[in-house]
Amino acid sequence: MLSYRHAFHAGNHADVLKHAVLIQILKYFIQKDTPYTYVDTHSGAGMYALDGGYASKNAEFETGISHLWNRKDLPASLQEYVQLIKELNPSGKLRYYPGSPYCADKVMRQEDRLRLFELHPSDSKILQENFRKLAAHAAAQGIRPSGRGTRIMIQKGDGFQGLKAMLPPPSRRGVVLIDPPYEDKTDYRRVKECLTDALVRFATGTYVVWYPILQRSESRQLPEQLKNLPAQDWLNVTLSVSTPSPDGFGLHSSGMFILNPPWTLAPILQEMMPYLVSALGQDEGANFRLEAGSLAHDAKRKTGFLK
Repeated sequence: MLSYRHAFHAGNHADVLKHAVLIQILKYFIQKDTPYTYVDTHSGAGMYALDGGYASKNAEFETGISHLWNRKDLPASLQEYVQLIKELNPSGKLRYYPGSPYCADKVMRQEDRLRLFELHPSDSKILQENFRKLAAHAAAQGIRPSGRGTRIMIQKGDGFQGLKAMLPPPSRRGVVLIDPPYEDKTDYRRVKECLTDALVRFATGTYVVWYPILQRSESRQLPEQLKNLPAQDWLNVTLSVSTPSPDGFGLHSSGMFILNPPWTLAPILQEMMPYLVSALGQDEGANFRLEAGSLAHDAKRKTGFLK
């Protein structure tokens, strides 16, 4: 599992889906005055250079953020996502791509709390350094420091285990992102076990799971297993950019499964997803799927395809 480095995949179509959805969830949470806590169980390095190192080897960002960079017809939800990345690249050239921790930090307020876990020793060190630089830059501009010991806490460790100590958060408002590498197939089992435990500790939390859609059975079964967890409501959204290759290799599709989602999220996704299919789709196999369900009612399904 520790061989995984997200820098190889930074800014690809899966990142576009993950970060665009995450930003909308976090923006919903700042509508109330009460602070909230964001927990990222697999934070990565927090920020990635696209013009060198790992990211430039496969240039996967060309399947994702590059297609949105100069678009003038973005829906409002994607404008917010792209604008956040443009602020990271003031020269106007796409050189850096943010990870989930950076996206969260830019959306959240000073009174909100970030709790970041990363097990990979190199990425954990880079994550610490990236947030140190961000704090120094803010201080140079006269912006009140975020306070890493209180507002932002970064721990080198297993986020599946570390999450237990974070729940319930002091304000009883929280968002948890679970985004493991899935190179080890036990990650699928651990996601379900982690959520089962988390819902006991903090039943009203919003839990966001990114997952790849692959040929392996564990990948296909995960969203079906998550639908059976005792959350009040759930949303499942998937994005496919191409027809699967005959050999089964390569990531052509990914999904976001949200337990206890904001009520505003489904309408936003109904606008966002057809646009992403059109903008990122590589062939006529590109499509999206949006499903919703709850404990109180039978699942209601909505599906969209690229025509």
